[in-house]
Amino acid sequence: MPAQHIHIDGVVQGVGFRPFVYRLAHAHGLAGWVRNNSQGVDIQVMGPLSSLDAFARDLEIQAPPLARVQAIIRRPITEQDFNGEFHIMTSQEEPGFTLVSPDVATCSDCLQELFDPQNRRYRYPFINCTNCGPRFSIIRSLPYDRHNTTMATFHLCNACQDEYNDPLNRRFHAQPNACPHCGPHIWFEATDILFTDEAQALQAANQWLKSGHILAIKGLGGFHLACDATNERIVQALRKRKSRPHKPLAVMMRDMDMVRDYCKISLEEEALLTSSATPILLLEPKSATDLATGIAPGQRSIGVMLPYTPLHHILLRDINRPLVMTSGNRQNEPIARTNEEARTKLGHLADAFLWHNRQIHNRIDDSVWMVTADGPTPIRRSRGEAPRPIELAIEATDPILAIGSQMKNTFCILIGSQAFLSQHIGEMDDVESWDFFTESVYRYRELFGAQPKIIAHDLHPDFTLTAMDALETLIPNARAVPIQHHHAHVASCLAENQASGPAIGLALDGTGYGPDGTIWGGEILVADLKSYRRVGRLEPFHLPGNEAAIHQPVRISLGLLLESLGQLPPNLDVVQRTHESLRRAVTVQLRQNLNAPSTSSCGRFFDATAALLGLRDTVTYEGQAAIELETLAAPHMPIDPYPVQLDRTRQLWQLPTRGIFREMTSDILWGAPPAEIAARFHATLIALLFQLAQRLRQETGINQIALSGGCFQNRILLEGLLHALRVQDFTVLTHHQVPTNDGGISLGQAAIAAAHITAGQ
Repeated sequence: MPAQHIHIDGVVQGVGFRPFVYRLAHAHGLAGWVRNNSQGVDIQVMGPLSSLDAFARDLEIQAPPLARVQAIIRRPITEQDFNGEFHIMTSQEEPGFTLVSPDVATCSDCLQELFDPQNRRYRYPFINCTNCGPRFSIIRSLPYDRHNTTMATFHLCNACQDEYNDPLNRRFHAQPNACPHCGPHIWFEATDILFTDEAQALQAANQWLKSGHILAIKGLGGFHLACDATNERIVQALRKRKSRPHKPLAVMMRDMDMVRDYCKISLEEEALLTSSATPILLLEPKSATDLATGIAPGQRSIGVMLPYTPLHHILLRDINRPLVMTSGNRQNEPIARTNEEARTKLGHLADAFLWHNRQIHNRIDDSVWMVTADGPTPIRRSRGEAPRPIELAIEATDPILAIGSQMKNTFCILIGSQAFLSQHIGEMDDVESWDFFTESVYRYRELFGAQPKIIAHDLHPDFTLTAMDALETLIPNARAVPIQHHHAHVASCLAENQASGPAIGLALDGTGYGPDGTIWGGEILVADLKSYRRVGRLEPFHLPGNEAAIHQPVRISLGLLLESLGQLPPNLDVVQRTHESLRRAVTVQLRQNLNAPSTSSCGRFFDATAALLGLRDTVTYEGQAAIELETLAAPHMPIDPYPVQLDRTRQLWQLPTRGIFREMTSDILWGAPPAEIAARFHATLIALLFQLAQRLRQETGINQIALSGGCFQNRILLEGLLHALRVQDFTVLTHHQVPTNDGGISLGQAAIAAAHITAGQ
């Protein structure tokens, strides 16, 4: 009788694939076996050829919902003696790797059991099965078996072991399988208070949250700081303790009914919010709710997520009101992972702790998404997404490590055509962030068995030198490949869309190191994965005070007034409200070219405009001024742009920053409302970028446009430009797999490095 060996590549471990194969083989009357190995799943089967063909077809089309089958490789083997049976064999460890499932939100079956008083796992905070639960956060090595996870220390009781051994049970080989008798447990702790009984711990957590306290709660990939999102006093207290005066705070809501009570939500947004990844999703809040105004000041959206662990579900059902769930960390540090780390770093932030004793091996923060007119797009790609790879159209002959950028850092390991983008690392400003970075590079390297031969890096000298020093012993003897920041932005958009170019790339962000030594940020490139040329930019202006100008946009605004008008109009509000010493300092810095570097940054142009309109003279987080400017402008769109024109200098097309600033200043002096000016500012950028795209299409014959960079998180800019371009039949590529901000830079770096290798460079 015919026999075959079948190998499956993809996300096929920790997703119930082997019991699925077992049931499928029995349904088709086949004998043989299935097992995990370090490279995927192997199957040997014997039976009629028609049954083998039907079996192979159903492996893909009927695969479990969390599985991602990438390849099915079949080859004939000699007839085997399987005794007419099909069984599941012990996993085989060998060189190579398979794909690792991201962490998965609690499934509906487990949720039903969680709140069933007759179920033995009633209100058990760690209920899971092969369709849900922790994956990446607990895995130490492959294959994905219990002894290779942080669940190894919890020995299954007889009832759990029976489930684990039964191929027809949905907990068959569910590696985190546990129950109250044999699994992890929680406890509550505050000053002079300790509740080790789970029911008492949950009751105490509920009471403390309702009475206006801040709790540090250990979750799936790290700690959260939680408080009542309807209590203005405690929300402001959390902001003060965390030194986070304005940056938005995420809110967790009990279920979709509660989300609908507080937010406007589309069917597409609901599908993303309730997906197995359960990200934080930016939603438009309804007016006149009891949410604290301090949740997201100056924003048109709030970040909302649903419970994604059993513990979250229990807490939200008990308290029955929205909870702030923000990352458990000190400002700009990684999310706390271990109990010891949390006790040290969160002790002054939280009034009490809700602990558990399941170890987190890989820390991972929540993902953040938004839905635009062009569909869902990630702002932060992390829990629920990493380490699932992104398939590229280009293939690396040797493994490549791309180390990302200074801001919103991620790194990427490219193996063949599979790009493994890391979880969100964050801002690389302190030792803790660098430790997290190198720890994660090491774990990805070990998990996927890759020893990179190439390190692709940004041109920024300070970041690159620090990164290379950190990686010196971890990735020895690798060849460094420098990549320009905005080329990497455009390449990341091309790569995730499996395009190679050429394309007209609009790369608009805050800061990127230019090869001419200046600060780029409003760049129009003609680029493919191998090379680029700069064909346009925002007209350069200066940053009086350099780094100080990034934190004080009013400096840039005063500087642009001097550059565009030659003076500071005394009757202008931005001039009147600034101190004479600051006005004098900015004037001297510009006229003597002292500590006032030139930039073409679109992000800084947004900041300057926000200050001009009186929105924000200083900022406390990246993008704050631009977000508040967008919020102000949104109700007045669409609107006519200012009558300014593109110009051409030194063979570069330029968007006239000074001309736009003159027009806005004139409007202010004529008494136009700030919201209307903000809207015309957006409309002008959209019109100028659209005109430039048309001219470049005429000059180059290129019809493909790639939009990338943090400024395209601005929905007015993104959606307005998309509409204009598509009406004129441009092919427009945007981001739907990696962030348009610097969180996607590493993918572009890896793709460019692979293209260089392919070209023999």
